[in-house]
Amino acid sequence: MSNTARPGLCSTYCRVLREPLAGTAVVAKGWVVLEQPGPWGAKAPTQSHLDAEFGGAFDDECKKADLRFGLIRSPGRHADAAERSHQVFVASTTPGRSWLLGGRLADPSELRDLDLGAVARGDRAAVIASLPALLPVDEPVVLVCTNGKRDECCALLGRPLVSGLAERAPGRVWEANHLGGHRFAPTATYLPAGTMHGHLTVETAVEALAAADRGETITTGLRGRSTWSKRGQAAEVAVRELTGELSLDALRVMADDPETVTVQHLDGRSWIVPVTSTLADPPRPDSCGKEPFAMSILQTGTPVSGSIR
Repeated sequence: MSNTARPGLCSTYCRVLREPLAGTAVVAKGWVVLEQPGPWGAKAPTQSHLDAEFGGAFDDECKKADLRFGLIRSPGRHADAAERSHQVFVASTTPGRSWLLGGRLADPSELRDLDLGAVARGDRAAVIASLPALLPVDEPVVLVCTNGKRDECCALLGRPLVSGLAERAPGRVWEANHLGGHRFAPTATYLPAGTMHGHLTVETAVEALAAADRGETITTGLRGRSTWSKRGQAAEVAVRELTGELSLDALRVMADDPETVTVQHLDGRSWIVPVTSTLADPPRPDSCGKEPFAMSILQTGTPVSGSIR
């Protein structure tokens, strides 16, 4: 039996019950990820070789700015205690202001100088001015969750994916400590757009990366774009599936009302998407080793052409 169908895994429950993936991405206007080799605990910013005081404080500051902070490491075996510089990537996910910066820092504490507010606003010039070590990165990068201390599925399913993907796209793939949604493993985030996918194979992960290179996405396993609220993510995916629109920046979430979400195309078209939250039936665990419960699941109705109020 393959790991993808092993009984008891939270990802097995998810696949068997055909749980919808749309609307399950994390919510963040931007991302800051830092290379930290060596072992990671369940809460890697404070449970790794990164200074715990700095890691915890910087993680908190990123959350306040509506940014996602995480640790990354290169695929494969490596010395975890060697003195080396740390790769860092900073991304803005906002459509029309999406960009990716990268650089190497001698000391992670240099990130204290990073203008987190400018990252959230998508102000690339201000970000570079605050941390001149950062330079534009032209090609998207992929983060794949592999942290088995966080959830067993991420190790069992994420590590084979990152190994296979790294062979196909060397230098553009990184192990990540936590991307949320263990039950959708293997999961990945594509930066700078912040699109997140679940239940990936090497083939679909390569396809998503090729699409990102074209400024597009794919709907296979698409959990959403982290720029939007979870309801907004679900609605945007519904419109993409209806229209076949794959351009990353073609769609905007314009209104998030109690029962509907309005999505607008750059060409002026818009759709009103019914989005409801229901309790999962039957109950299922959201992480390996946890008891099943009736979690909330987002469901979308058919998008209807409308107008922006």
